[in-house]
Amino acid sequence: MKHILVLLLLGFALSLCNLSEKLHGKKGSSSGSSGSSSSSSRSAEKAQPTAAQTAALAGGQQAKWDRQGMSWTVPPNWTQTENESKSFTWRSPGGGDAANLIVSISPMDESFPVEAATDAAYEQAKSRAKNGEVDEVKWLEIDGVTGVQFREANPEHPDDSRRLQWLAYRKYLGQVQGINLMLATQGKDFERHKDAMYGILYSTKITH
Repeated sequence: MKHILVLLLLGFALSLCNLSEKLHGKKGSSSGSSGSSSSSSRSAEKAQPTAAQTAALAGGQQAKWDRQGMSWTVPPNWTQTENESKSFTWRSPGGGDAANLIVSISPMDESFPVEAATDAAYEQAKSRAKNGEVDEVKWLEIDGVTGVQFREANPEHPDDSRRLQWLAYRKYLGQVQGINLMLATQGKDFERHKDAMYGILYSTKITH
């Protein structure tokens, strides 16, 4: 199971690297802008689970990340696999067909341009959608925090991972932080886990 998580976390790192490159390019092309103006129209949808997504979490339990003041509702048979200062993971029963909740926190400098970075994340997801890599992109507000939610398209190989992600920023205990929240499973198992994964995402509680 560890190699699957390593691949998922590698995907995390690559997406962050791509976002960083986009952001640096954007900053370089701007004339000293602090990122206060948004390049994309933010009409955020509020997280609202469907009846099926709520039912998928029936009898669920709380997955609490006390060190980061965050929590989720997960199905009763999910278990915690990691609880560190900057990373937090839970997973469903199973082997390679399991679903995973993987959350990472990235501390940022106080002067980090949150608006520009969030816009860059949205534009990157839209570009991936044009390339057929992503089949859902939207601004999504969860517990008062607006971020970018996107879902990868079904992979070419059914055993490859397919991710549902939400990228956002918050200020917590005086620190600007990037939140990278991902729910993932193999492509062939995505439909089976989909309602639970969306339900978990929409259940996110964030201290900010």
